Amino acid sequence: MKEYKLFRLRCFVSLVALACGLSSLRAQCTAENTAFIAGEELTYDLFYNWKFIWISAGSATMDIKQTTWEGKPAFKSHLITHTSKRLDRFFMMRDTMLSVVAEDMTPLYFKKGANEGGHYYVDEVRYAYQDGMTRLYQHYLNRRGIASDRVCDSPMCIFDMMSMLLRARSFQPEKFQVGQKLHFPMADGHKVEEITLIYRGRKNFKMKSTDVTYRCLVFSFVEYPEGKEKEIITFYVSDDKNHIPVRLDLFLRIGTAKAYLKESKVLRHKCTSIVK
Repeated sequence: MKEYKLFRLRCFVSLVALACGLSSLRAQCTAENTAFIAGEELTYDLFYNWKFIWISAGSATMDIKQTTWEGKPAFKSHLITHTSKRLDRFFMMRDTMLSVVAEDMTPLYFKKGANEGGHYYVDEVRYAYQDGMTRLYQHYLNRRGIASDRVCDSPMCIFDMMSMLLRARSFQPEKFQVGQKLHFPMADGHKVEEITLIYRGRKNFKMKSTDVTYRCLVFSFVEYPEGKEKEIITFYVSDDKNHIPVRLDLFLRIGTAKAYLKESKVLRHKCTSIVK
């Protein structure tokens, strides 16, 4: 019990310290959704770099549906990734991420269940809000089957990977400068850490499966181990009102993976970012 209280104290203090230097992005948990509607479904082809050769690695789907959370309307989004039988012989991956956000984009729930290389783990976060505070109920099941639960209080808004992706789609890029950095705290099942998002600018990219070229806004998630910038994910979103993620580059410990948009359904706006 003493260790549990000490963890909560350390968590609270560290988050208050983070708040001193972070942008106004987290000054409020709510935001206007201008990018998507319930019913949207995106399908991706996955490719993996294997000894200088890019091979087809599997597929991924992301959908957004209407739901209710504690009696109030909300959005529920799934991101499901699985490798092909060909790649399973080298490295099997079956990842499912679930995010629930309120209609005003406030994070409510996150869960990731991952089977990667034959090892299974779970990250889970439940959010509660009261008197200007955010409370996280974090659950983590590690690859050895050992579970841990933590509670963390913060005066800031905290996000997870999925809720941040959904929120970022409504960013107004005309307000950004190339190289601009946004900082925010991100939670998983057992920790909260500061993540940096860097706006890289606009570029055109052709999809590998469809040969469709999109005008894109480019962002990168980075970390700073030992003070050096390390890119984790670079993602390309359509430069239109939908801000669809059309390409993702993932820099993994075992190589590089890329996801290319193959098909999109039930978009909120006309896709005006297609160049050809």
